[in-house]
Amino acid sequence: MDMITVAGYAGALLVGLVLGVLGGGGSILTVPIMVYVIGLHPVLGTAYSLFVVGSTSLFGTVKNLKNKTVDFKTALIFAIPSLFSVFLMRRYVIPAIPEELFEVSGFMVTKSVAIMMVFAIVMLAAAIAMIRSGVSKIDGRDDLEPNFIRLGIQGFATGLLTGFVGAGGGFLIVPALVLIAGLSMKRAVATSLFIISVNSLLGFTGDIQNLDIDWLFLLSFSGLSIIGIFIGIWLNKFFDGRKLKSVFGYFVLLMGIYVCYKELFM
Repeated sequence: MDMITVAGYAGALLVGLVLGVLGGGGSILTVPIMVYVIGLHPVLGTAYSLFVVGSTSLFGTVKNLKNKTVDFKTALIFAIPSLFSVFLMRRYVIPAIPEELFEVSGFMVTKSVAIMMVFAIVMLAAAIAMIRSGVSKIDGRDDLEPNFIRLGIQGFATGLLTGFVGAGGGFLIVPALVLIAGLSMKRAVATSLFIISVNSLLGFTGDIQNLDIDWLFLLSFSGLSIIGIFIGIWLNKFFDGRKLKSVFGYFVLLMGIYVCYKELFM
């Protein structure tokens, strides 16, 4: 086993640890690990990320189902248009994008560059959301009337983004469930995890016919990530997850800046 593979598997464990300790955010690391550490093409890297994110989130969802914290009505209203858009993106839109898009001052913008630049923007947005969540709190309002039309539109848009960059999009889903659907933070996080697991795994099925999947690597990577989740849940007893989320947010911010620099100047 070479050093690149070892580093990749160590990254898988890190993804799970972050998810276990913070309850989210670890999936934002999966694509950079797949692309920059393992060396996969961004299209394949984002596909693998969807499977890893979906399978690891599924384990968290099972726990939440036992605790009865998933709001299925809200989840379905958000998830149905999201499922449609994420599958559409992975099955038809991504394969239809040409490898070379356009040229700017001698710099060729390729499909790979476009995917990673959009992903970098998502990383920066997620970083800001994590930093802000570490110092503030959003709460659902008991008197808030859920806006299901707006929630469905938000779901469709989130599905497009999830399908394009291969990230779960929890930093978008949770605020939407709290501020638009009026869920408590606890129920919003649990419902978000359910949406992410279904979204990501269905989105991945759109890639199966288009890509050559290395199932041995993907299942072993996901397995290590799931082990990391259980370790992270145990470590969570000894740390203040709220403060750690803010610190991790700054780390993701630096990573987002690095992705921008690497894609544009290296």
